[in-house]
Amino acid sequence: MRPRSAQQGHPGELRLPAACAVLVAIALYAALPSQLIVGPRFVVPMLELVLLVFLVAVNPRRMLRENRLLRQLSIALVLIIAVTNSAALVLVIIELVTGHASEGRQLLLAAGQVWLTNIIIFGLAFWEIDRGGPVQRTQARDKGLPMADFRFPQDEDHDAIDEVAARSSAKSGWTPGFVDYLYVSVTNSSAFSPTDTMPLSARAKLLMATESVSALVLSVVVISRGVSLLK
Repeated sequence: MRPRSAQQGHPGELRLPAACAVLVAIALYAALPSQLIVGPRFVVPMLELVLLVFLVAVNPRRMLRENRLLRQLSIALVLIIAVTNSAALVLVIIELVTGHASEGRQLLLAAGQVWLTNIIIFGLAFWEIDRGGPVQRTQARDKGLPMADFRFPQDEDHDAIDEVAARSSAKSGWTPGFVDYLYVSVTNSSAFSPTDTMPLSARAKLLMATESVSALVLSVVVISRGVSLLK
C-alpha cells in the first residue's frame, strides 16, 4: 500500500519526454531513403504531427486530462508510427539482402534509423498500456489502478535498505514515466530479452517478444551486410 500522502495531489507526468520522442520518430522516418517510404514522403509525418499537436494542446505541460477520444487518438498516433516503421523495417531488410554494394552504406544508416524508431515505438506502446496509461497511473490512485503490465524494481524495493527503499513506489508514491518505459525498450532491443523490468501480462510479453525478434533479425542482417561491404 502506498501512503495516502503519496496518493493525493500528484501533479501528473511531464508531457515533454514523450512528445520529444514522437518528434524524433517523425524526423527519423521523414529522413529515410525514398525506397523505404510508402507513398509521398511527408504525408504520414504531417498526419502524425497534427495528432501530436492536438494531444499536446490538451495536455501541454503535464498529463492530467483524458477521455475516450483522447485515449484513442493517443494510441492511434503510436499505431501509425508503428505501422509505417514496420513497413520500413521490412523494406530495409529486403534492400539489405538484395541491394547493390553502392547503396550499402546508405542502407546501413537507414537500418539504424529504423532500429532507433523501433525503440521509441515500443517505449511509447509500453507507456500507453501499462496500468491504464500515463494519466491513469498518476490520477486514478484513489479509485484503484488497472492491473500492471510491467513489474519495475521500485515496485519491490520497499523492504530494501533505507536509501533504496526511500525510492520505492510503496514509500515515495513513485510511478513509472516515459523515460522508464523507454529504458525498458532500449534494454529489450539490445539484449533481446527483459532485464530489470519484467512483463506480467500477455500483451506486454507479446510486445516485448515482437521487439526482440525484430531487433535480432535486423541486427543479423545489418552485421551480414556490413561484413560483405568490408570484402
